[in-house]
Amino acid sequence: MTTNTIKLIANNAIDTATVLDNDPAVIVFANDQDPRELNLAGVARIDLNFPKFSDGRAFSQAFLLSRRLHFKGDIRATGDVTADQLAQMQRNGFTSAVLRADQDMALAERVLAAYPGFGVGAYQGDAVHASPHFAATS
Repeated sequence: MTTNTIKLIANNAIDTATVLDNDPAVIVFANDQDPRELNLAGVARIDLNFPKFSDGRAFSQAFLLSRRLHFKGDIRATGDVTADQLAQMQRNGFTSAVLRADQDMALAERVLAAYPGFGVGAYQGDAVHASPHFAATS
């Protein structure tokens, strides 16, 4: 069984403005932009924003970045990120997530641990493991 690989970050653990000012290899990407328009050369991290819980466009952006554009850097979820979104974020290619300020880190870790490898190597393929579990290996 594959373990979870998404890194959890407490909202109060980082100062996003300072990090962005000091790191030109970080792109903050609006959720209404097309990731295929990005020049990924030299980019180490892309921050994808969830402006509200019900807006899932960043899921599609993460999938495009990881699966179709083969971006190997950190794809970070920011904004309205809650514990119950984490397993799906991992399946769609996110590698880190900054939890919303009111989210409890310990609870988020327990929720994520309840689904070790959720979706990874399961019935369907995902952004991390394209082949479904039932596919024959050569």
